[in-house]
Amino acid sequence: MRLQRQVVDYALRRRSLLAEVYSGRTGVSEVCDANPYLLRAAKFHGKQSSVMCPICRKEQLTLVSWVFGDHLGPVSGSARTAEELVMLATRYDEFAVHVVEVCRTCSWNHLVKSYVLGAPRPPKARGTRSTRKSARTASE
Repeated sequence: MRLQRQVVDYALRRRSLLAEVYSGRTGVSEVCDANPYLLRAAKFHGKQSSVMCPICRKEQLTLVSWVFGDHLGPVSGSARTAEELVMLATRYDEFAVHVVEVCRTCSWNHLVKSYVLGAPRPPKARGTRSTRKSARTASE
């Protein structure tokens, strides 16, 4: 989606966490803790990826996109499909999208990336030089 702004990729954190699991420093139960709501969202709103689960290696991971924003109202905090994200981006001001990968077999889940969609906020008006100068003299 070309409207994505402020994209943050969590691949390094994912790789670090998996290294901890594979070495035994972090237990599998600590990373395979998807709640039932996330698992249901993966089933109904998720998009299957080509990546196999790094923990159980039994199925391909499902990507779930969650939306958050003050202007979204009751939609905020819910899972949305790619089509719904496009529709929301045309209707609302800026909102955040968090993409989570989840394994419906072993409950592995991890934040993959986050980004901003929606109409960008207009830049705040900056004070003019004369305004700043008068503010200084008024306080003196």
